Amino acid sequence: MKILVRNLARTTTQEEISVLFTAQGEVTECTLVLDQKTGESKGFAFIEMPNEEQAHAAIATLHHANIANNKIRVKAAD
Repeated sequence: MKILVRNLARTTTQEEISVLFTAQGEVTECTLVLDQKTGESKGFAFIEMPNEEQAHAAIATLHHANIANNKIRVKAAD
């Protein structure tokens, strides 16, 4: 299941996001979206979790979690 994570602090790294979601279950892919010109975070990422039950639990647990002083938004990607 593909998950969208929004409202990330610009300083949050791909590794930090991966660790956060791995604590909820198996993660097969973590992609922090970067600005092509600056190489800086655009504030959102995509996570791929193969187990839908774990993915739904991660969404429920992490939606509105306070990460790096930002309340992140987590939902299933369309």
